[in-house]
Amino acid sequence: MGTDLAVIDPALLALLHGSFDKAGQLQPFVREIMLVECAIAGTSFRELQGVEPLLTIGSLLPLKREPANEHDAPAIMIFDEKGHHLGYVPRAKNEALARLMDAGKLLFGRLESKEWQGNWLKAHPNFLRDF
Repeated sequence: MGTDLAVIDPALLALLHGSFDKAGQLQPFVREIMLVECAIAGTSFRELQGVEPLLTIGSLLPLKREPANEHDAPAIMIFDEKGHHLGYVPRAKNEALARLMDAGKLLFGRLESKEWQGNWLKAHPNFLRDF
């Protein structure tokens, strides 16, 4: 075994920056990536007046696939942190997320904004997180 130093590609080093824990073990990438931006569909059909005050900007919104949905096969339900069903990822935006979830990815949204417009809770999450 020689004593020469190995040449490390700066691009590879930049990619790995922040990927090791304090013990030097390689960790998975944990940065959040914004995949889809949209409003939650179906909030006007749900009783959310008591739930809305509990929704805080920045909170995580768990997602759950609903493949047996007769109206939308790639349907994805959106919940708050306490398990209240808020609505759905809109049909026009759910196919890629559904495929990721069907492949085993556990995705979450992060609530970016919310406001009432009549009986519609206009809530905007960004779908981004994979554990």
